[in-house]
Amino acid sequence: MKNNKLHSIEKLLKIMDELREKCPWDKEQTMDSLKILTIEESYELIEAINEENFEEIKNELGDLLLHIIFYSKIASEKSKFDFSDVIKSISDKLINRHPHVFQNKNKISRNEVEKNWEKIKLNEGRNSILSGVPKTLPSLIKSIRIQKKASNSGFTFNSTYESKAKVYEELEELNEEIKLNNLEKIESEYGDFLFSIINYGNSLGLNPDNALEKANKKFINRFKKMEINLKKDNLIIDQISKKILLKYWQKSK
Repeated sequence: MKNNKLHSIEKLLKIMDELREKCPWDKEQTMDSLKILTIEESYELIEAINEENFEEIKNELGDLLLHIIFYSKIASEKSKFDFSDVIKSISDKLINRHPHVFQNKNKISRNEVEKNWEKIKLNEGRNSILSGVPKTLPSLIKSIRIQKKASNSGFTFNSTYESKAKVYEELEELNEEIKLNNLEKIESEYGDFLFSIINYGNSLGLNPDNALEKANKKFINRFKKMEINLKKDNLIIDQISKKILLKYWQKSK
């Protein structure tokens, strides 16, 4: 079984070599041209995971693996690194960042693992706990990562109650700027309010991104049901009163 897995990887590497040599599209690709496609593939994987579609998860993982091999192939052509270097890099990193598994064999909690991870990264040369947060992350996910990393360093509220109180504090500050009609400060305070809501979700042990996606799906499903009911009654959504529309919305719940 082990040999078959190794053979599969070798086969894929050879396919990539051949594509790079003989396919006009593959020959033209660069790291820059691939990166948008990689982002797209990542979102397709997330969608498959959200839908718990294991067949699609398998397929999307394959697509991402192809991208990793593609980047490695391009780098090898520039004599920078190859796929084996990528494997060695992540293997070394995992061993170094899990001393409780590979070195001292200590039993520690999940929270301790996360805290040690950040400490080790600082020892590797990072100048800030937050320097590992990619600038290109979507804002919601970036906020989650920033707050998680800060929390692991000890910079966090002492309780869920304090986190909740911060939400009310930021909402009050937002309302004050709305009264003053200062658009620039309204945006700033609205951002602080969103940041505090995400922090509150984290303190409750929730993933704010997952929670928001579920809310998105819930809204979409209800909205589509409302459209169906309106169509049955020969009503057009933008030609009826808000009062009637609200009744159909309540019916769709």
